[in-house]
Amino acid sequence: MQTDRRFVEIETIPQLESHLVAVGALSNTVVSGLDLRDQELESRLFSLSTDGSLFLGCSMSRDLSEHVKQGGGMIFPIFPDLPFDPYRSELYTVAELMEGYERGNPGSLSDSVDARIFAYFKQRHSPGQRAQVLETLACRIHDHAIDRALRDLLTPQTDPALKVVGIMGGHKLRRDDPAFLDVARISRRLTQMGLFVATGGGPGAMEAGNLGAWLSELDEETLRNAVDVLKPNPAYNDPHYVERGFDVLDQHPTGQPSLAVPTWFYGHEPSNLFSTHIAKYFANSIREDGLLAIATYGVIYSPGSAGTIQEVFQDAAQNHYATMGVVSPMVFLGVDYWTKHRPVFPLLEALSGGKVYGEMVLITDEVEEVAEFVRQNPPREVDR
Repeated sequence: MQTDRRFVEIETIPQLESHLVAVGALSNTVVSGLDLRDQELESRLFSLSTDGSLFLGCSMSRDLSEHVKQGGGMIFPIFPDLPFDPYRSELYTVAELMEGYERGNPGSLSDSVDARIFAYFKQRHSPGQRAQVLETLACRIHDHAIDRALRDLLTPQTDPALKVVGIMGGHKLRRDDPAFLDVARISRRLTQMGLFVATGGGPGAMEAGNLGAWLSELDEETLRNAVDVLKPNPAYNDPHYVERGFDVLDQHPTGQPSLAVPTWFYGHEPSNLFSTHIAKYFANSIREDGLLAIATYGVIYSPGSAGTIQEVFQDAAQNHYATMGVVSPMVFLGVDYWTKHRPVFPLLEALSGGKVYGEMVLITDEVEEVAEFVRQNPPREVDR
């Protein structure tokens, strides 16, 4: 009879030390990205059973490696010459991804960690390009690590789970478009209500969403002034686009937390600078579905094109079949846009008719109405 084997996952030396004291074995243990070459630690590991253990990207001596394998453990290698760590245990930060960028020198953006990872990914995963198995495996392991780090952020062991609300919209939304400020105002209000804003992490409406959360403890005039600082370089492909974002951070170096979930699949779009936690993926399909899945307190859709419309119906499918165990609000900002320019809303109304989530769908032009509707419609549990 097959048993359900549960693995203990260890990502830090203190976690490993605690596990050794409590259990005294490495059986059914996954150890990720640790340097195990300390002599005292190594001598302890030699005395332990490694049956069923898994070591992912750990540095260890040849003797310890042989001990692990002879004892029934498995070792995944440290992948050489990668611009990223596939075994990372934390989400990214703006400082980490922008390392290498030189203020005032737009050309140095290509030297940033973010750009170098994108260049690596683009070279090896372009359409028609056959990726090598180890390169593909490294990207898959990386995205799994991001999944775990994101789970740890949203559902910490000691604190209540974060109440995530998503803000979606077009990456081409310019900073000087009135809708940009509207999205930032909505995000500011949602954050003030105690919700945790998540966006796709790129430019346009996504940047506005993270900006509004960042400045949510300040008054609305301050938010408007920050948008004015951004406006001189309104489009994401402007050479000085990123520099204007740093100008805002110079004025407001601390802010409230929010989440960005971008992808190197669209790596030509710069990650925006206003999120405190960045869950950046290689696989866009995993990123898209995961972002909508965590937004259990609703999703706001500002005007966007094919990518945003794809998200609308992915979200609708999750609500329609209650795949997350709950249904949550779907709010559309822009009556004319979503009924005439991109007439998604009439189809969604027909699709959701008679369903619980049909009662949680709103279309409006009013910024204040968006936040109030989300407040009045918390997620509802629904039997699948």
